[in-house]
Amino acid sequence: MHKKLLIIISITLLTLMSNLLFANDMDGKKIAFDRKKGNCLACHVMDDGDMAGNIGPPLIVMKARFPDREALKAQIWDATTKNSISIMPPFGKHQILSDAEIEKLLDYLYTL
Repeated sequence: MHKKLLIIISITLLTLMSNLLFANDMDGKKIAFDRKKGNCLACHVMDDGDMAGNIGPPLIVMKARFPDREALKAQIWDATTKNSISIMPPFGKHQILSDAEIEKLLDYLYTL
């Protein structure tokens, strides 16, 4: 019985660790396109995404639109700070994305 419990715990821990490592290894584009993470395509036209939404502005020429990286980060962190009726999810404030994931997302957005 003890061996079975140890095996179950080991498998569970390995699964959790691999999920964490995968999340840490995701690049910005994967985060943006992932429906359980950024899900930017739900509202924005961007890059080579399929079935993009049209609720938010197209994510193009991001360096020109947001020359201050911190301003774009603040928008992603919590868009309601600037616009109280924004429907954009507060990705950082509600811990939908970690700070590291937001940084990777920003890196990607600045390639658009």
